[in-house]
Amino acid sequence: MISASEIVEHDAELLLRDGIRLLARLWHPRSGGPWPALLMRQPYGRRLASTVTLAHPSWWARQGYLVVVQDVRGQGDSEGTFRGFSQEADDTVQTHDWVRSLPDCNGRIGCYGFSYQGITQLLAPADSPPPDCLAPAMAGLDERRHWSSEGGAHWWHLNLGWGLQLAAQQARRRGDSHAWEAIRRALEDGSYLRDGPELLQRHDPDGMACKWLAQDPADGTAWRRHDAPQSWLRQPMLLLGGWWDPHLLGLLDLYRRSEAAGGTPELHIGPATHLQWWPEAQTVLLRFFDQHLKQVQIGQDQLHLWDLGTKQWTSRPQPSALSWSLQGEGLACLDPASGRLNPNEAGVGEERIIHDPWRPVPAIGGHLSPSSGPADRQSLDARSDVATFTTAPLDEPIALSGQPQLQIRAGADQPGFDLCLVLSRLPQGSAAVEQLSSGVLRVLGAEAEQMVERRVLLQPLLVTCSAGDRLRLSIAAAAWPAIGVNPGTPEHPCAAPSANHHVVTMTLDLAGSLLSLNPFNSGRLNLD
Repeated sequence: MISASEIVEHDAELLLRDGIRLLARLWHPRSGGPWPALLMRQPYGRRLASTVTLAHPSWWARQGYLVVVQDVRGQGDSEGTFRGFSQEADDTVQTHDWVRSLPDCNGRIGCYGFSYQGITQLLAPADSPPPDCLAPAMAGLDERRHWSSEGGAHWWHLNLGWGLQLAAQQARRRGDSHAWEAIRRALEDGSYLRDGPELLQRHDPDGMACKWLAQDPADGTAWRRHDAPQSWLRQPMLLLGGWWDPHLLGLLDLYRRSEAAGGTPELHIGPATHLQWWPEAQTVLLRFFDQHLKQVQIGQDQLHLWDLGTKQWTSRPQPSALSWSLQGEGLACLDPASGRLNPNEAGVGEERIIHDPWRPVPAIGGHLSPSSGPADRQSLDARSDVATFTTAPLDEPIALSGQPQLQIRAGADQPGFDLCLVLSRLPQGSAAVEQLSSGVLRVLGAEAEQMVERRVLLQPLLVTCSAGDRLRLSIAAAAWPAIGVNPGTPEHPCAAPSANHHVVTMTLDLAGSLLSLNPFNSGRLNLD
């Protein structure tokens, strides 16, 4: 490997057809080129280069690559006005042409990066020449389902936190230190959860997060869904995701789209949150780029999933044709032995959950909360506003692989309520309640007061449970601040608790209830 002292680092600029200049930082070995290029296009500052999750560009350069990290239009030191995803398609293609023309590039180009840096790899006009390979991590194409909401509820903490980060960057670009300080202070003291919408309106009213929060997440027609060129989807593609990442459904959608276009994408879903990956992810990326940019032939399975139970990787998850009904006697919020998950009998009983907006049930762990990742929720399950339904100890090991969903009749005494679900494992011989997957369904309007069947989707998972373990489904009416608190009426916004929020009595009719899995089928993915 090339030594660190042999790496050259310098800036370069691209003049776009419309006269805007985009700045990039380049890293490459001092001699021995030209090299294949690794390109990242991102809005957070080219010197940062996504090192929160990825190896520093100098490390990639030491592996024999020209690394190009570009500030997108209107961000960092690049000129222009930042307009978010919609601006990237044409700029991406012009950047590819420029990178290939650099004297230190041998004409081959691979794209890498996660989140925003993932979607910039995919957006281009339909007839554009594709890169030689792509590695979009933790990203998707649907602004509603993959970036900002689920179950008809906005991601509250995530939308506000990310939107305010971008707003602070814009404040810094225009030299507004007071705005930057106000935003930073709100993020540090937690007041952004209450004041965030007003801060976005004041300091970045045209930003993506502000626009998303103004759109109805239950109305898919109002949202932008981007397309990636079919020829790009057919290129060698490495998809990296995490079980606790909010963009997992977007990544699985990319996997399906690539396969449908005739590609053979490689997918790794590991024990990762959005900002905390597994250590071997860097070597996975290096192997992929060496194979497709340097023709280093290495055999590799196309599917790699981390089993949250065995703590091991598998390339052939077993389909889970499993289901359970819910049973209770009205005490599932108070007695952990009362509510039952039963695989052999029909659902029976009725449960009521009282939602007090003064003390909403908090969200912990998972893919949406501020403390994303694995979590022990035994103290939350002891609350009187959380109904729990638990299986008997398992007779034999089982593998849960796929996307859990609950079908249940539910209604409320107010024109608004939320169904907030968590699926957990209770290991044999332990008091822990290991949270595995969560999901939400928001209901607003007169329809909330009707007892009708609801369908709630949870985050996909893969976990092998041992004999003697138990499974638990927890149901609450809030998951604050992962989502804003439902006020119990469409007349007021779902946001931080306020004097306008109503106490809500939510009723669950357990007859006909069913918790099931939409499975990974024979190594392929078939999820909602």
